[in-house]
Amino acid sequence: MDWTWYLFRFDGRINRALLWQALLIVAVLAALLGIIGQVIHLVSAEGSLKLSIKLDFDFGLDDLFKLVDPRAYRSLASLDRTDLILKASGLALFSWIFLATTIKRLHDRNRSGWWIVLFFFVPGLLSQFSDLLPDSTAMLPFSLAASGLWLWGIVEMFLVPGTSGSNRFGPDPLADSEDGATSAASPAKSWDQSREIEIVPPSASPPGGMHVKRGA
Repeated sequence: MDWTWYLFRFDGRINRALLWQALLIVAVLAALLGIIGQVIHLVSAEGSLKLSIKLDFDFGLDDLFKLVDPRAYRSLASLDRTDLILKASGLALFSWIFLATTIKRLHDRNRSGWWIVLFFFVPGLLSQFSDLLPDSTAMLPFSLAASGLWLWGIVEMFLVPGTSGSNRFGPDPLADSEDGATSAASPAKSWDQSREIEIVPPSASPPGGMHVKRGA
């Protein structure tokens, strides 16, 4: 597999399994960043070894929407330089991986990558700034619509299989894997042993029995 294309490029298609795998990769990388941050704090501690280590592995889509919320920068100001660099680096890396893999998964559903705006960004922005919106029944339809779009996006990308065969975004990724498995197994299946063996009569020379044909 081309891992650069899989994790960082936006063209082509991937199936549901590869999207779930991308989320697992993000979780592992977030855990590694958390461990690296704690190791840096332990090494830089002057004579005081902290035995209680608190690892922050969390990364969610809400971190993306905090980038456009000025109130979120106040909490970032309380972080030290190491945590800020790790947080910014991890957010940029994980956001890119999320966008690249989800857009390719939308392609697998024969949908444009711009659908991610309706499926995730509209509900996410509404949730981020929900406390600033007026608390009235007039906002209820918008809240329900945003929740419906978010649920639709989850079903589309994580549960429903992709379109069968090639579409406008490329070949079927499942068809490619099935063709590869078939071609790998085809040499053993194509060898017809009965065509390579002949029965030699007892009176013939060499002595009778089963022999491999000449030139086989």
